Amino acid sequence: GESSPTAAVLDRLAAGLGVTLASLFARQESEAASPLSRREDQPVWRDPESGYTRRNLSASGFRSPIELVEVVLPPGARVAYDTAHRAATVHQQIWIIEGAIELTLDEEIFRLGAGDCLSMRLDRPTLFRNLADAPARYVVALATDPHAAHNPYR
Repeated sequence: GESSPTAAVLDRLAAGLGVTLASLFARQESEAASPLSRREDQPVWRDPESGYTRRNLSASGFRSPIELVEVVLPPGARVAYDTAHRAATVHQQIWIIEGAIELTLDEEIFRLGAGDCLSMRLDRPTLFRNLADAPARYVVALATDPHAAHNPYR
């Protein structure tokens, strides 16, 4: 049978495996993988709970420390990640292309509109909300630093 876990469940799974959520949708890395990612080959996943979609933009299976993901958050949608400790430090930047979102990191609230870019680490509970009547579209850039996991100065 098939199942469609929520974004929160997938995030907990990714954290437990020490990988990013985007990597759960990618093919295994291979020296023969193409560096080109054509739109028709980019995997798209829809969260059954919120209806948000995420498209892996980066070439699947191509070894790179950076992953790009396009997200469309429907009007009124809310997605919460109870991000836990990860084996590697993951840095994330969120660049808003259209619309607006409210992003909460622990207690800190950021209101982001088109053109805004927020840098953060995936090490705290995070809540994405679209309070508008139109979809919000943004790009998420992820970079994993396996050496920074035990760095006390991060």
